[in-house]
Amino acid sequence: MLKDRLKLDASFIDELNRFLIAPDNKLINDILRVVEKYGTPDEINDQAKHARKLSNLMDRLRNQDSPYLKDLEWLASMRDKGAFTSISQYRRNILGDKADAVYFEESKAVTLEISALQYFPWLIEEAKQAIDKKEIMPGRYIRVRNMKEQESDNGDILAVAAAMQIVGASYVETLDTKGTDGSNVHLGGPATITGYFGGIGQPNEHALMWIDELLYYYTNYGVNEVLNINPGTVFLGYMLYKLGINIRFKISVFMGNDNPYSVLWTLLMARFFAREDGTTPLIGFNLSNSVNNKTIELSSEIRNIFGFENNVRIEHHITECYKSIVRQPYNRRDELMAVAAQVPNISAKHEGGDPDAEITQTHPSDILDYFRKKEEVIASGDMTNLLGNYLGKHNAVNNTAKALTQNGLSFIAARKLHKR
Repeated sequence: MLKDRLKLDASFIDELNRFLIAPDNKLINDILRVVEKYGTPDEINDQAKHARKLSNLMDRLRNQDSPYLKDLEWLASMRDKGAFTSISQYRRNILGDKADAVYFEESKAVTLEISALQYFPWLIEEAKQAIDKKEIMPGRYIRVRNMKEQESDNGDILAVAAAMQIVGASYVETLDTKGTDGSNVHLGGPATITGYFGGIGQPNEHALMWIDELLYYYTNYGVNEVLNINPGTVFLGYMLYKLGINIRFKISVFMGNDNPYSVLWTLLMARFFAREDGTTPLIGFNLSNSVNNKTIELSSEIRNIFGFENNVRIEHHITECYKSIVRQPYNRRDELMAVAAQVPNISAKHEGGDPDAEITQTHPSDILDYFRKKEEVIASGDMTNLLGNYLGKHNAVNNTAKALTQNGLSFIAARKLHKR
């Protein structure tokens, strides 16, 4: 049969193994040199576990007299008081008395995701609104703020790490080492936009610098999920995990995985370099904005074949920033209702407010705002506008939670805030 010609030569695995462990393999040796700066894999994991411990994060904030400490204490107290609506009560608020008769398929619960949580105080404002209006807090947060800036901003990086544990949500940080940091010397502003078509990337030695930065934030702050935008650093993430370092990454929409064959390629590499227990550091997979439900369904089939259904989340943009990223109006909520009934372990990502709300804003959400320095945002008077944009995304999250509920579908919110 013609299809038989596609069979792989099993001897290739032996060739690959010889290549990976060859004493003079500079590519692999350079990875090991970066790792050795931080210790053995066990030592590195121990450092990260210590840094991520909630009591240690709170002590560090206390020692630097951070204004965010009292906000975290308030957040924990509201959680402990049961101030946030329960899932069952939320469903009754939406469906009335018939809520108790509806069967919600929890195995296909959609993770509610918001992007981007640029500043810790925004989370507190979001929580206040959620309490006041009996709304839902997301179960997953994405951050795109400059790492060095948040590190030096009253412990912002510590506060968010602590808050995620308090509310019971996962989160992702975006490292600074990428082509837009100046490492790609040929990229500038809009005049060089076609230079971005190959991806913003981590050119040349910056791939190794990326894992150095990753290990720094992993060991110092316990950050164990980061955004990944480049095939080379995806490979390096696989290598770190294979060595025994418990980092995770999600693949960005900017990687452009927009058809089932690109998904097959990515998951194939994840399977090649999975640990003996079958796990992979690839925790989230953000497909391109252009994918349709059929591609998501086929991607899920591939994921299942490789044993990654519970390990790799398919992350899908439901809304996008109103400016500078996609044609508007962009709202995929109706499509989500159809695919969520079929595909498990997906997330509904909200990068913008609903378009009909965005168009009424004085300052609609803009993806370029992610790259502005805090001092410039404050000086321009735009901080209130950007907070408004973030709360608009929160509103979009809740519109999705409502639609899922009305369709008898379940969702994953901040687990420690919203009890079943």
